[in-house]
Amino acid sequence: MNEKEQKFLNALRDLFVGAKVEGESGYINLMGVKSRYFEQGVFPQLQKDIDAALQPFPRFREELFDKLYTFFHRYFSESGSIYFRYTPLHERVYEQVYTDDRDVVLFWKTHMLYYVKTDRLFRSMEVEVDGHRFFFDVSTLEHKRANEKRSLIYEFKERRGDGTLVFTVAYSERGRVTKTDEILRAARKVGATGRSPLDEETLEHAFRLFERQSEVDYFINKDARAFLREQFDLWLYQYVFREETPTLWNETRIRQLQVLREITFKIIDFIAQFEDELVKVWNKPRFVLNSHYVITLDRIAAKDAVLLARLLEAPGMTAQLQEWRDLGMVGEDFKAEDVWERDLLGTRLHERYQYLPLDTRYFPDLEADILALFGDPSAGSGQGLDDELDGWLIHSENYQALNTLLPKFRGRVNCVYIDPPFNTAASEIIYSNNYKHSSWLSLVDDRIGRTLGFMADEAILCAAIDDFELPALNTILSINFGEEHHLSTVAIRNNPHGRAMAAGFSQNHEYALFYSKTKQAIVGRLPRDDEKQARYPEHDEFGNFAWMNLRKTGAGSDRKDRPKLYYPIYISRNGTLRIPSLEWSEKQECWIPLSEPKKDETVVYPLDETGRERVWNLGWERAQKEGGKNLEAKNANGEWQVYRKYRPHEEGALPNTWWDDAKYSATESGTRVIKDLFGEREVFSYPKSIFLVEDCLRASNCAKDTLVLDFFAGSGTTAHAVINLNRQDGGRRKYILVEMADYFDTVLLPRIKKVVFSDQWKDGKAQPSSSSPLKRGAGGGISHFLKYFDLEQYEDVLRRAHYQDADLFDNPYEDPYSTYVFLRDTKMLDNAQTGEPVMAIEGERIRVNLNKLYPPSPSSLSQGEAGGGIDLAETLSCLTGKPIRRITRQAVEFEDGETVSLVDVPWELVKPLIWW
Repeated sequence: MNEKEQKFLNALRDLFVGAKVEGESGYINLMGVKSRYFEQGVFPQLQKDIDAALQPFPRFREELFDKLYTFFHRYFSESGSIYFRYTPLHERVYEQVYTDDRDVVLFWKTHMLYYVKTDRLFRSMEVEVDGHRFFFDVSTLEHKRANEKRSLIYEFKERRGDGTLVFTVAYSERGRVTKTDEILRAARKVGATGRSPLDEETLEHAFRLFERQSEVDYFINKDARAFLREQFDLWLYQYVFREETPTLWNETRIRQLQVLREITFKIIDFIAQFEDELVKVWNKPRFVLNSHYVITLDRIAAKDAVLLARLLEAPGMTAQLQEWRDLGMVGEDFKAEDVWERDLLGTRLHERYQYLPLDTRYFPDLEADILALFGDPSAGSGQGLDDELDGWLIHSENYQALNTLLPKFRGRVNCVYIDPPFNTAASEIIYSNNYKHSSWLSLVDDRIGRTLGFMADEAILCAAIDDFELPALNTILSINFGEEHHLSTVAIRNNPHGRAMAAGFSQNHEYALFYSKTKQAIVGRLPRDDEKQARYPEHDEFGNFAWMNLRKTGAGSDRKDRPKLYYPIYISRNGTLRIPSLEWSEKQECWIPLSEPKKDETVVYPLDETGRERVWNLGWERAQKEGGKNLEAKNANGEWQVYRKYRPHEEGALPNTWWDDAKYSATESGTRVIKDLFGEREVFSYPKSIFLVEDCLRASNCAKDTLVLDFFAGSGTTAHAVINLNRQDGGRRKYILVEMADYFDTVLLPRIKKVVFSDQWKDGKAQPSSSSPLKRGAGGGISHFLKYFDLEQYEDVLRRAHYQDADLFDNPYEDPYSTYVFLRDTKMLDNAQTGEPVMAIEGERIRVNLNKLYPPSPSSLSQGEAGGGIDLAETLSCLTGKPIRRITRQAVEFEDGETVSLVDVPWELVKPLIWW
């Protein structure tokens, strides 16, 4: 085997076998499958096919492998992703960057990819610092499931005989951190060796050395076959017609290039099968897992006070009481019976505690009874369960959440607010430094594309960003929505002190980009601040107003431009104003009065000081309606002028494109709000100003009955803003929030519970509302009902999918390169982790036991034997696009009346979830 042949086969092996990675993940499971396919099938068969193709011209062998390597090495990456990985200036890499139907305004090298995550290629390794030897064991490391920001934590395992200190490595979860003090005590106890005593600085140095292992981006090519074939055709065209390398074209040379193309396409076809499988897994609808509800006590009491009494006496109430205390809602002396208030009129919920949020995860045996209160016609429940919900919180990577939720919420979302990573040092998304912009663009573009399906025709999207990615985000939104639907770019002064930029300027603003789905969208109005309110200094029995001369000035104020706005007004000696009846004359293009002025009336036209014919600001019909209320004549220097009372719009002012207000400061109205809610401990960095998000929703015309979507939920500011708006005007706005990070459980969900209970917080404790006389406890609480759940993730599927060894090349009637080999695998019909079958054929029926995939946990709702840790009702609702009317222990009823068993779920419904 010559050098160039070995070079190409090594590159191909790297693609299938991949860089050696330790730990536990679905990706490692997949690479094992690819490795077996390559070693046992692709490699031997490919060698046979190449040998057979080269028999007529053996001298072409070295050149063939040289050209195969020259082409393919540009697109193979160490993570197994296929894209423009290696594109220095001297390489000729061609890509079709134009389309027939739109102008190309942005091009980036990963546009054909799904961006999955960035992770390190971890290997167990040994390091030495100041004579101390450390070994970091990653054999049990569970890799990141998505692109969440997670730090590594280290735990001391043992001391080897040679003095080496062994550590296990894991990603942080639910706030876990490395306990350096405990490690140092354990190391001293077993006797650490080194030139100097082991201290924190030495330990941190060892950790940093281990963490220098390389990071890679994980992508999935959306259509690897089309991409690589197009690239090869462009490459071959460039080779054939390149003038600096003239070729003698004869039959042999043409046949050699045909062999090159045939072999290349065989390799491409087989590579594409793996990418196609990943695309299917990436876009597979997800199971809903670990779902629970949060419902304020007043909602339960209004439906069934007896059930509320049972809940207060249930075993789970001990944990619920402790949560209320930990959240700062009640004192340490609070007891369950304190929620009741008793007097001569009877027993009812205490005003202070009626909005305590009950979490159904503490009551697994009674959760079904709570849900049965909603959507049951026999119980007098008018609305279905989904109609009664005020919000959905989804713990998931956002692309997979959008893909799963789309059928259920298609066309129902009225406002979208997103605050994607700014891709700057302050809020940097974690990925390889080589393709920062490309990775960010792929991340945002795919999710924006999915969002359009959620939006109603009149919906508006608002996206927050700063200077660094403003041009790219604006272009991405223009590509997806259309430039004609760009409503505005608002500059927001959110940091009065600014922050230094590399160029030496002080940056003190961010931006909000507003885009509409269609021309039907209407921009909402904002409350007037003191400055805007001062523009209406006068007051009468109808409210504030400002005087404005009825005569129009500026563009379009001449009679020849607007003849229908030129008409007479009759004014008496004492200033009484009268709008006469008029008739429009098409011939004369003017109004003809139907009555003459009275003897004491003066005819006034909108003439300016020079006698030039101007027009009125109001049409004749509207002037008649406003004449007695809002129009008034004033005599100045012997000449009558007509003035109009200009009143502010009752819904507020149209938003400006420059928002300059201290309340938009992230420090004052973001961080401060979080500290008030949770105390001084830092639980979340860079939260958005609650007032800024409220105004962005108002500008997006977030009316009282709208549904709001935020798939970069962060600390939950959007849900907080929606609740505040409902509290202000009694609306029933709803929200869908998606967040993948661990602070979903530690910040986002607790924050929503807190703001539902009270609108005033200080040092993590609920305060009396400004509208409530209560000395302690809730003030300004609000009735609320939300659902929260996890979604099955890409990694979960790869872990549980069963890919077995297949005899790929034994059937002489099949083309082994293009026959889709993964159709032979059981996918998730069997659990790869346990080997247990999920599906069983009993006679003519196919039965599915989903417990084999996701076993029930003690705190999860058991919805029949088939449910377990899976919320089948919500899963089927998302899959079919049908809202839920009612859930019982045995079945789910949808809004269209269809009822599906949750105990013996039909195979046809769940098939897309477990076999694709």
